[in-house]
Amino acid sequence: MKHVSLGDLRVSRIGLGAMTMAGTYTTGGGLDDDESIRTIHRALDLGVTHIDTAEIYGPFHSEELVGRAIAGRRDEVVVATKFGLVSHSGGGPGVTDSSAANVKAAVEGSLKRLGTDRIDLYYQHRVDPDTPIEETVGALAELVAEGKVLHIGLSEAAPQTIRRAHAVHPVTALQTEYSLWTRDPEDELLPLLRELGIGFVPYSPLGHGFLTGQLRSHADIPDDDWRKTNPRFVGEAFDQNLRLVDEVRAVGDEVGATPAQVALAWLLAQGTDIAPIPGTRRVARVEENTAADAVVLTTDQIARLDRLTPAVGARHDETNMASIDH
Repeated sequence: MKHVSLGDLRVSRIGLGAMTMAGTYTTGGGLDDDESIRTIHRALDLGVTHIDTAEIYGPFHSEELVGRAIAGRRDEVVVATKFGLVSHSGGGPGVTDSSAANVKAAVEGSLKRLGTDRIDLYYQHRVDPDTPIEETVGALAELVAEGKVLHIGLSEAAPQTIRRAHAVHPVTALQTEYSLWTRDPEDELLPLLRELGIGFVPYSPLGHGFLTGQLRSHADIPDDDWRKTNPRFVGEAFDQNLRLVDEVRAVGDEVGATPAQVALAWLLAQGTDIAPIPGTRRVARVEENTAADAVVLTTDQIARLDRLTPAVGARHDETNMASIDH
């Protein structure tokens, strides 16, 4: 597995997102913790060094699984987790809180669940409109000084927020959705990150599973799956977005790769400071995703994919879009 640099942090250029191991897409259960742990172990065996989780996943369950899986292999892993969507002062899960006191409470819980004495990359999960970013990053800087956190990151932060945060303490990585399905970061975010020397970690690099080609109709989505109401997965938008998958599949047929592998290979071709974290809880999928490291697209194929029109529809419903920093 090739490696890239997020600031001065080296990671495998394909990571593993552990969100779905806590059942985040669906509410109906069906989780298999043993398979999730096998998936993490297989990823490590295949050269993945970058595992991403968050306290809100579950809540807490994903961090606990990652902690169990990396026990005895801690030094092989860059562990990334996130705070800020669980209030530890009584608000509980789903309450945005990036106050200094909450940051310091959150890190202790994450360290314990992960079974480690340090978090390699600690992200603010969503920008807290009620807490100045300078206060949050100041608290993170103290955790760095204490050795509990090695690098800090932001997620779904706007350019002006990134600049303000970076002025307090160097930001190592930004995590935001980016894929053939969502091209928004190309306009402002990527140029800014490269100006400041901040790495980019795209989440949902497979368009919440759409770019795998496994979904061909709205009926393929389980009733308890949040994608059932996502604007890009409903009605005419779903049908129009299938054209993206068909083009990706056509390129895959040319190079002997799956649609998911082509989508990841395109993303990797966008720069050596980009490290996507496709999420899965299945061994077969992690094997498929990591194999994208060996897929080489021609200049013409990359150009064809570049010309594709991004997905039709907002990338989240109104409630989730309202939580994103603008």
